Amino acid sequence: MKILIIGKGFIGTRCAESWKDEVVVADGRINSVADALALLDQHKPDVVLNAAGVRGKPNVDWCETHQRETILGNTILPLLIAEACQERGIYLLHLATGCIFYGASPDPMGWTEDDYANPVAVYSKTKYAADLALSTLPNVGIARFRMPVDSIPSQGNLIDKLAKFPKVIDVENSVTIVEDLVSVLNQLLEKRGTGIFHTTNPGTIKHREIMALYEELVDPSHKNEWITEEDLVTQGLAVKKRSNNFMQSRNLEKLGIHMRPIQEAMRDTMEKYVTLAKKNG
Repeated sequence: MKILIIGKGFIGTRCAESWKDEVVVADGRINSVADALALLDQHKPDVVLNAAGVRGKPNVDWCETHQRETILGNTILPLLIAEACQERGIYLLHLATGCIFYGASPDPMGWTEDDYANPVAVYSKTKYAADLALSTLPNVGIARFRMPVDSIPSQGNLIDKLAKFPKVIDVENSVTIVEDLVSVLNQLLEKRGTGIFHTTNPGTIKHREIMALYEELVDPSHKNEWITEEDLVTQGLAVKKRSNNFMQSRNLEKLGIHMRPIQEAMRDTMEKYVTLAKKNG
């Protein structure tokens, strides 16, 4: 299976590193369907993973004042790629976000793939707009992940993000272990899974639990102040309220794809994180 990855960000790079010989990573910008068709004709992939998108720097608050760039990267670009894949009859797996859901879901177990989202921030609105359009097309899969936790230290890793913040919100969430996500995406590409898939590890975890594990295994001297979700905005630490939610994954099970329970996967990931942090530090 020859995989064309579009996007050289955090997850796209991790997939390319893991899948190696199966992968071609796209170069150049896509500004039109013709650009996307040229990429497909050049590389002739069996399947495409779209891992491109706009999150903003230093964080998603950037998107609030850069709406046009955010719309182009998160809504228009996926549609251009999808149109090209439809024309060539190539399966497309689009990397989406679970941060389109805010707060409690109608089902206490969490938001499902069939639920309508309630996005608040510009970033989440533009990501959800792409989901709504792409979900109407055949031969397209949408994989929603959130709050990626990785064994490799990096700026995109939730472990590193929480560890560097002097103030951390005291919340509970569904999160995604990157090692598991990379495996799930590969399986979805192999199976040509269509529709929406929630790729968060089963169960939920609190930021307090992640930091307690960090202090146990990585840095016993680490300290931070705990604040509420409302404090994040009222104290000027964020422009818009962040997405915090629980998610259910029903559609992966239908394809026989499984992810580890979050508590088990988190400890395993943190133990690997310790080893790599020491090796690199």
